[in-house]
Amino acid sequence: MKTRVAVLISGAGSNMAALIDAGQAPDSGYEVGLVVSNVEGAGGLAIAAAKGVATATVAHKPFGKDREAHERAVDAVLRDAGIEVVALAGYMRVLTPWLVGGWRGRMLNIHPSLLPLYPGLDTHARAIAAGDAEAGCTVHLVTEGVDEGPILGQAHVPIVAGDTPDALAERVKTAEHGLYPSVLDTFCRGLGRG
Repeated sequence: MKTRVAVLISGAGSNMAALIDAGQAPDSGYEVGLVVSNVEGAGGLAIAAAKGVATATVAHKPFGKDREAHERAVDAVLRDAGIEVVALAGYMRVLTPWLVGGWRGRMLNIHPSLLPLYPGLDTHARAIAAGDAEAGCTVHLVTEGVDEGPILGQAHVPIVAGDTPDALAERVKTAEHGLYPSVLDTFCRGLGRG
């Protein structure tokens, strides 16, 4: 019995697509049963639907500044779909303690740096500016602090001479597409279900 995963997205969903594809393998420990976006018409929704995955949109704008009310609506969609684990993949919302607490230990995120280095935004430019020899990506459990949760896995990507943030971002994204499905699979197998 595969673990039912929901992927939360805000945009094109390239990591989401990698998670869906890996989860559809017969020997995977999980399956993506739902993709939820906070942005109407997000590109990833059409990709998920084309791959046979249910989708939902819970737009944040109608909720104004009431982030928790929006998250309660998202949470209801997740629970109605029988979701067991949540994977954030380019979900561009800072979550409240209410949602994080409700999914504690069952919500993962991927971040485009080697945490604890460079939490937040502009990770590639910051790594290049610092003269780092490598960058990469991290899958971690979500906690109340931004990009502070326990690290579950990392992939390292060398920074080469003349690198630009965009060029580095593309190489890191390729690494993300391998790392995230692998870590999610291991995580779901370790939940001790059944």
